[in-house]
Order: sequence, then structure tokens, then C-alpha cells
Amino acid sequence: MTQTGRSAPPPRRKARPALVVAAAVLVTVASALLAGLAVVFLKGPSDSSQPALPLPVSSTTVSAPTSTPGVPVGTPTASVTPRPFRYQPLWPFASTAAAAAWQRSYRSGGHQPWHLDAEQTALSFTTGFLGFTEINQVVSRSVQGDDARIRVGYKPDGKDPAAVAAELHLVRIGQGADAPWEVVGTIDATLSLDRPRYGATVTSPLTASGLITGVDESIRLEVRQPSSTRPLGTSCCLPAGGTNQPWSARVTYKGATDPAQTLIASTGGHVQSVERFAITAIRSSR
Repeated sequence: MTQTGRSAPPPRRKARPALVVAAAVLVTVASALLAGLAVVFLKGPSDSSQPALPLPVSSTTVSAPTSTPGVPVGTPTASVTPRPFRYQPLWPFASTAAAAAWQRSYRSGGHQPWHLDAEQTALSFTTGFLGFTEINQVVSRSVQGDDARIRVGYKPDGKDPAAVAAELHLVRIGQGADAPWEVVGTIDATLSLDRPRYGATVTSPLTASGLITGVDESIRLEVRQPSSTRPLGTSCCLPAGGTNQPWSARVTYKGATDPAQTLIASTGGHVQSVERFAITAIRSSR
């Protein structure tokens, strides 16, 4: 029997499975992105990143331009932060002022460019200032920034390998990229000069001491300063030898006028007159 009245609505179509899956994927991705953003903003950077490096130290400070009535404001000027010098100047400059004077002459006329070469400065110190003309080889070098370690030596009978006589310590003195190299001491090994302490104020006569390793050694002491061509005092010679054996000797000197003097202990006599040496800085009381 057929029913009469309003007809029944058509049956609803079922949602397509593909659309349902796509919607679920979009919801999942959006949730993941929101979660990731929350982690970044709430927890900060990931701990698995590379460790932070220290920031470079600023070498210049910029001053704000000042205005003067009727004068245009110029560009900011940079003032260079002074390079501190924490050692006792020995050679070739007696002070930072002397180093600055050389810089002015170098900038105006290229005077004595070897001051910018750590190796040449080390050899000039050894062969010229100390007078150890046989020690005329650079055996090795290590330069890191404003600090240099130069090993000087000689070739026994003119043959390789070269023997190390001393390891000189040099530091740049003064300001700017053309700050020259300055000898400030030695890194001692088999011949050490431990007393007087570095930079000590002393009087004449002074007693020097240290340690030595060797056989049939003969220790000689000298006191020198940049303004004098000859030693201010000499003491020769103290027999010594053994392994890390203490030694001690006295030297009398006069005529110290520079801010600092160089005390030198040397030994030799096997192959040549000077085969090893050590230095330290002293200041003479007046």
C-alpha cells in the first residue's frame, strides 16, 4: 500500500574517507607547529647548539660629535684604546715614549723597518746589543698576536741542525698596527737566571743566581743598557756543571742611567765562546 502526504528527504551522502584523512593531517601539522613555537618562545634556544664564543673586545670608542655655532658637525672620531705594556722595556726602546718616537719617524720616512719584524729584532738584540755575533740563526719562532717567542742559536761547525742558545721573549710596545717589537726577557731552560727577580731594583755589586745543566761550564755575567755601547760591568768566570745545579756569582757595575738595565748570564767554551745565555731586567737605585 502506498503512503500519501510529504515525501521523505533524500539520504545523506557519507563523507569521503580521503577528505577526512587530509583534514586530520592538517590539524596534526598545525598542532605540531604551534607546539614548536611554544617551546622556542618559552624555553629559549636549544641546548644542543654550539657553545657561545666570547665577544671581541672593542678596540675603539666613538665620541659623539659636538656642534659649534657656525661650524658644520663632522663625522664621529674614534679614539684608540691604549695597548697596555706590562713588561719592563729592555731593548731596543727604553720606554713607550721612545717607541712612539720611532713610529713617527717610520710613518714619515720609513725609518728602520726591521722594528716590525720579531725575528730581525731578536737577531739584532743578540748580535748587536749583546755582542754575541756567533749566535746569528733563528732556530724557531712562535708569534701570537702581540707576543713572540724567538729561539736564536748557531750551527756548530757550520752544520745542521742549529743549536738553541736562548729563547727570547718579545712583546709589541706602543699603539697602532705598526707598534714595534721589544725584547723583554728570556724563557729559560738549561741555563736560568732566577735572581734578582724580574724588574727588581738593585744596587752594585749585585748577586745573581740560577740553575744550570751541562758539563765544564763557565758562567759569565754582564750588565748592559741601551744607551751604552760597552757593558756597565762584567764578572768572569764561574765554573759550573751537573744537572739542574745551582750557581751564584757577583758582578760590580757603574754608570746606570737608563730606566732599566739588562743582566746577562752566559756560558760556552766547548764549540764557541758563547753557546747559551739568559737575561733578566733590573732597575738600579740612584
